[in-house]
Amino acid sequence: MIRIFKSLIPICLLTVLFACSKKAQNVPHYTVSKVFKTDTLTTVNVHIDNRMASKQLLLIAGKLKTDSAQIQNLAIHYLLPGNTDVSAGDNSYYASARYIKDTEVKPTDTLKDEQGKVVRLKIFGLSTERAKALLALQPKEIEGKTVIGKFIDDYNHTVIIPFNDPADKKNSLYIIELDSVAKVVSATVPQKVTEDGIDKWLVTPNGDYIIIKNKVLTQYAADGMGMPFNSIKSGI
Repeated sequence: MIRIFKSLIPICLLTVLFACSKKAQNVPHYTVSKVFKTDTLTTVNVHIDNRMASKQLLLIAGKLKTDSAQIQNLAIHYLLPGNTDVSAGDNSYYASARYIKDTEVKPTDTLKDEQGKVVRLKIFGLSTERAKALLALQPKEIEGKTVIGKFIDDYNHTVIIPFNDPADKKNSLYIIELDSVAKVVSATVPQKVTEDGIDKWLVTPNGDYIIIKNKVLTQYAADGMGMPFNSIKSGI
């Protein structure tokens, strides 16, 4: 009996050491802002501090799933600083994740969280490296100009730069949009319209407009009934 007990000690020690060697993953900081429920899906809006890779986003998803085990059909929208909670589409968030029922898993579903649950994850936005490269662009169009901000459009993978020209007595707003090779893909001088004390800048002939406030650029469609389709913070 003593011999058996002695032989079990190394096994137990190895088990403990193995368990300790598997370090708990550090879940990135996040905050839950809104929860939307339908008959078939519960969607959670999660604000993250910065751009993240798939692994980090999965860690957050796993934590949310563990903390909300009672939610069977869970979807997650990841929002960067500046992104609005209420919007009209995919343009407004950085990434999305959805947990899949076992009966709906396909051979292509290879992504899993820390608990082995299958997740479908889609990142719409740019990586930190690509975003920094866009923010670093200094096109000739803004030389000597007063730049209001540089806004990464994560859906179109471009950078939007609104600026003023000190030589322009009308103090017009100029807006250029650049792609990853510094090519200007759009350039506009929007018309300013003030409604209810809010300055709106018309960027298309059919009435699409933007609002710039507190270093956040918010985009609206003319027929969007005041619902933004994109909201982005300068320098993120």
